[in-house]
Amino acid sequence: MEYSVKSGNPEKQRSSCVVVGVFESRRLSAAAAALDKASDGFISGIVRRGDMEGTAGQALLLTHVPNVLCDRVLLIGCGKERDFDERAYRRAVATMASKLGECGATEAVSYLSDLSVKGRDAAWRVRDGVQTVAASLYRFDHLKSKKDSPRRPLKRVIFSVPSRRELAAGEEAVRVANAIIAGVNLAKDLGNLPGNVCTPTYLAERGLTLAEQFDSISAEVLGRAEMEQLGMGSLLSVARGSRQEPKLIVLRYQGATEEQRPIALVGKGITFDSGGISIKPAAGMDEMKYDMCGAASVLGTLRACAELKLPLNVVGVIPSCENMPDGAANKPGDIVTSMSGQTIEILNTDAEGRLILCDALTYTERFQPDAVVDIATLTGACVVALGHVVHGLLGNHQPLINDLLAAGRTSGDRAWELPLLDDYQEALNSNFADMANVGDRSAGAITAACFLSRFAGKFHWAHLDIAGTAWKSGKDKGSTGRPVPLLMQFLLDRAAKA
Repeated sequence: MEYSVKSGNPEKQRSSCVVVGVFESRRLSAAAAALDKASDGFISGIVRRGDMEGTAGQALLLTHVPNVLCDRVLLIGCGKERDFDERAYRRAVATMASKLGECGATEAVSYLSDLSVKGRDAAWRVRDGVQTVAASLYRFDHLKSKKDSPRRPLKRVIFSVPSRRELAAGEEAVRVANAIIAGVNLAKDLGNLPGNVCTPTYLAERGLTLAEQFDSISAEVLGRAEMEQLGMGSLLSVARGSRQEPKLIVLRYQGATEEQRPIALVGKGITFDSGGISIKPAAGMDEMKYDMCGAASVLGTLRACAELKLPLNVVGVIPSCENMPDGAANKPGDIVTSMSGQTIEILNTDAEGRLILCDALTYTERFQPDAVVDIATLTGACVVALGHVVHGLLGNHQPLINDLLAAGRTSGDRAWELPLLDDYQEALNSNFADMANVGDRSAGAITAACFLSRFAGKFHWAHLDIAGTAWKSGKDKGSTGRPVPLLMQFLLDRAAKA
C-alpha cells in the first residue's frame, strides 16, 4: 500500500474515488460542499433525500456525480461536528478504509484529514489516518493454503492537507506512519503465529534477521549454557518443563553516539503458556500463543527505530521460553535463585512471566540505561481492572510514567497508571524465601509489578501490563500490535528532547 499527501480542490481530483465527510444532521463538510457546488447540488439532493444522515459509521458510495473528475465519491458519516474528536476521526477513517476495500477503487483521495480535530494539526491527522487505514486493511493469512485476495485491491491512499505550506509536515507524517506500521505489522505477525512455529528459537532468528536487515541494529542470542553461567535460575526454572530451548535475545539499536545512555525495552517472550503445573483451563488456552506479545512489541519497535533512523540508542532484551507441564517443571513450593541473588518461592507456576522478566531486568543493568520499560502480558487481574481499552502502567519514576502517559494520549495507544505503593509489597512475603512469586487474589496487577520492582532498583523503570490489550478474541481474534505505537511515540518524544 502506498500513502502520500497533496493539497488541492476535491472537484479537480482525477482519482478512482474522492472521500469527504458529512456531519449530523446532513451537514456537509467543506470538501463535500465544494463537490456539491461543482455538481450543481447533486450531493445535497442525495443527502436531503435521506440516504445519508451523517451518523458516525455511515457510508454512501456515489457514482456518476456530475461535473467532477473522479469516478466515485464516498460520503462518510462523521457524527456530530462538535463531538468530532480523535476517536470519531479514527472511526471515520476506519469506515472509509472498510468501504474502499469493498468498492473496487484502486486509489482514493481522502479529505477526512482536512476535518478539524480539537488540539490536533494536519500532520497528526495524516499520520493517524495512515495508521488507521493500515490497521483496517491488515490481514493474517500466512498459513492459509488459499488466500482471500480482493478482486481489485486498494493500492494507494492520498490524504489531503489544507494548504501547500503543510505538505512537508504531511510527508514527514507519512514517513513516520509507514515506519510504525511496519513495526506494528511485525508485532502482529509474530503474535498471530502459532506456538509450534513461533518458538523461542524462531523469535531469536527474527531478531538476527533484523540485525542483517539494518546496519544500525546488532543482535546477540544467549542460550541455556550462557544463562546458567550468569546465574539466571529464575528464568531457567520456567524453561525446565519444555523441550524448546530458552533464549535471551539482546538487540542494540545504535542511532546516537556511544556516550548516550540507551533506553531499554524488556519484552516478555513466553511463546506458549500452559500455566505449567498450575495448568490453565482448556477453554481459550490456544490464545496463550499471545503470551509473547511483549517480545513482539520490542522487535517491532526496534524495527521502526531503524526505519526512521531515530537519533537514540535503544536496547531490546527479550527473555523467551515456553511454560509447560513436565516432570522437570517448576512445582508449587519450589524455591529458585534469581540472577540478582534474591530467592523466590514459586507458589503458582502460572505466574511465570515475572520469573523470566526479573532476570532480564537484572541483565539490563549492564547497559546503564537512561530508562527501562518492560512490556508483558502479565496478569489477568489487569484485564479485570482495565478491560481491553488501556494498558496498565506502573513504575518507580514519575517523570518516566508521565512521558509514557503523554505518548499514549498522542498515539491513541493509551495507558492508565495504577498505584505502586509499598503497602502492597507485604503481599509477597514468604516464610521460606526472600519473596513469593504471587500474593493473594487482590490487586494482582499491582503485586506483580511490586515483584518486578525488586529487580529494578538501579534504574528508572516502568512496567506496561498489556494482558488486556495485546490481542482481541472472538470473531476479530488476532494480535493488535500494541503497544508499538505508544513506545514509538515515547521514543520520538525522547528524540525530540535530545
